[in-house]
Amino acid sequence: MAVQRVAIAIHEGVQALDVAGPVDVFAETNGFVPAGDGYETVLVGAGCEPLRASNGMKISADLSFAEAQQKFDILLVAGGPALPDAAPDPELTQWLRGAPARAELYGSICTGAFALGHAGLLDGHKVTTHWQNAQRLAARFPAAEVIFDRIYIRDGHLMTSAGVTAGIDLGLALVAERHGPQVAVAVAKRLVVVAQRQGGQSQFSPYLTAPVDEDSPIARAQAHVMQHVDERHTLQSLAEAVGMSVRNFGRAFAQETGITPHEFVERARVDAARRLLEGSDRPLKAVAFDCGFGSADRMRIVFSERLGVSPAQYRASFRKL
Repeated sequence: MAVQRVAIAIHEGVQALDVAGPVDVFAETNGFVPAGDGYETVLVGAGCEPLRASNGMKISADLSFAEAQQKFDILLVAGGPALPDAAPDPELTQWLRGAPARAELYGSICTGAFALGHAGLLDGHKVTTHWQNAQRLAARFPAAEVIFDRIYIRDGHLMTSAGVTAGIDLGLALVAERHGPQVAVAVAKRLVVVAQRQGGQSQFSPYLTAPVDEDSPIARAQAHVMQHVDERHTLQSLAEAVGMSVRNFGRAFAQETGITPHEFVERARVDAARRLLEGSDRPLKAVAFDCGFGSADRMRIVFSERLGVSPAQYRASFRKL
């Protein structure tokens, strides 16, 4: 093997963790592989003067876009909270357009996917981004197939990740691909993170599309579901719980969240079950009952469809990490 050169594009308002996460993964890997088989990471920006990250931290590029015209093994663009609404950065866009010719693998961390989209690199590919911005990415770049609930996706030479810390997952996946899972696990332990997270972004919260107004009837309906996740919920029962007609409630819920009430209820049940599987020894039948699935078989079907693993596999995998 030879040292792999990694370029990460940064910009004003970049998310610091989008940069630091992958950089630390590659840097720590160097301590677990033979000399000359690791990674050399450089930051690339419009210039080399310090940029202000979204958290106020100053970050400086090692090379300007004009200077970084050489070949790289991996080329990534970090995200930032402002990218989904910002106008395309001409210099960043122009540099990214050369990514397919300049790197064996190119991609984004978090909302960096929007920068790739402006450069025309998402069209025809399966991609992901931070869950809060996935719907907007799909609307902005309809030629891309946006997968809402994945931690990272590799589609050919393109790799995209979900939000913020998912850049660490992306980096670990690349390390595992090149150096094997044992090295990736060693790096993950060093960073005190899991080597391979179970499931998608929905594992972190059922409120993937929660309303901005926490006092709205829709937010109250969601809270009602979470407080009574073991109970049966119908469109009519939820509408009655917040004092709305069935028709108005169904329409308002879909408008504010982008999903149906039934979809939310099922996500909430999965989330509650996940927590019980991680933090207790309760039998699967009991977990299924407590979370409103009705039976262990039904819970197994939903887990397989949504997370790609069975409840037993989820619990076993979590305990190994």
